[in-house]
Amino acid sequence: MRPMHLMTAAAALCGLIATGPASADAVSDFYKGKRIQLLVGSGPGGGYDVYSRMLSRHMGRFIPGNPGFTVRNMEGAGSIVMSNFVFNVAPKDGSVMAGMQRNVAMAEIMGQPGPKFKSTELNWLGSLADEPGACGIATRTGIKSFEEVFTRTFIMGGTGPNDTEINPALLNNALGAKFRLIKGYPSTPPIHLAIERGEVDGICQSWASLSEQGGPSMKAGTFKPVVQLTIKPVPELTKLGIPTIFEVIKSGKHLGEGVTQEEATAYFNMLMGVRVMGRPFAVAAGVPADRVKALRAAFVATAKDPKFQAEAKKLKRDVDLVTGEEIQAIVEKMAATPKPVLAKLDDMLKFKGPTQTAKVEMPTFTGKIAKVIEGGRKIAISVKGKEMTTSISGSRTKVSVGGKPGTRDSFKEGMECTVALPSKGAKEAAKVDCK
Repeated sequence: MRPMHLMTAAAALCGLIATGPASADAVSDFYKGKRIQLLVGSGPGGGYDVYSRMLSRHMGRFIPGNPGFTVRNMEGAGSIVMSNFVFNVAPKDGSVMAGMQRNVAMAEIMGQPGPKFKSTELNWLGSLADEPGACGIATRTGIKSFEEVFTRTFIMGGTGPNDTEINPALLNNALGAKFRLIKGYPSTPPIHLAIERGEVDGICQSWASLSEQGGPSMKAGTFKPVVQLTIKPVPELTKLGIPTIFEVIKSGKHLGEGVTQEEATAYFNMLMGVRVMGRPFAVAAGVPADRVKALRAAFVATAKDPKFQAEAKKLKRDVDLVTGEEIQAIVEKMAATPKPVLAKLDDMLKFKGPTQTAKVEMPTFTGKIAKVIEGGRKIAISVKGKEMTTSISGSRTKVSVGGKPGTRDSFKEGMECTVALPSKGAKEAAKVDCK
């Protein structure tokens, strides 16, 4: 007769062997013949919408049962309206996914009004974009390293309450930097022109934009990145010896008045955590664990798929995979921030130093739309018998129709529009006002 413990072990092993395929079959049975509803918490045509629709065209191939996808926009309150619906009203069975703006978790954790869910309880599937930031300064200033921003004054350009103004504010308030600010620029390309003209010294923005817009100046040696604003270091910048903000904090040499090293770390963790989340996707709390596991695996497989990457390249969208597990860890770290620190963060993000307002005259032209190209990503305007084509960004270009906010879907042939460019010869419009 076999010893009882061996029979028990054998039975357990058989159970383990059977669990994998049975679980996979259960997931496949659930999704077979279904359509996953992907809700986007932003309007049509913007970056979040583009990433969501791109994902919907490929992810079903990697989910057991190969479900189809239906995409629906549900904008409002920076994705909070959609997020509340998904996590409180929609079925919690894995048939509804959320494509949300990256600030949703931060809004909930900071206790802002609106969110009716706990970010730590969501099942994060991953993000298709890690958007590290950086600050760059003109070399004509003589700057050699980031250390100098604590002993000398540098003038930064700003476009509003975003990376261009929030980052210099937090660097001043939390670490004691000496940035001044000239705000009021319509977009970031004019700031780079202002840097070339000597009107301002530098800018803080996403590394993708900094490397693109400041690329020619970096190659010419007239502009250089000085610090990485990110949790995940950028290899390209690390090779150049550019420190991350957390390395600066860890040195303990620079702290703002009344700010501890722990508080400074927490402030930047909150702000940089949001950037790592980039373009996040999630399903509600309560979705069965085997389906969450399958969706996370499918998300990773999609991001690495050559067909998906080819479409992303065609649409000029970078894909930098952040896994669901990585986002889950980031959100939990953000949520662990002490309440007194969270209470101070809003104030820390306000620029308190000297400011000026830029006077920027943007070149404009007026005419009728002759062609709407690529769903509004470009429009051709007939001006005095000539067609002038301009690109329209879903996130950077401000569109209005009849005095009301519009999107790229609003454009129709025959509309009379005034196009404002951020600078002479620019290919992308800063504003388009149509009648």
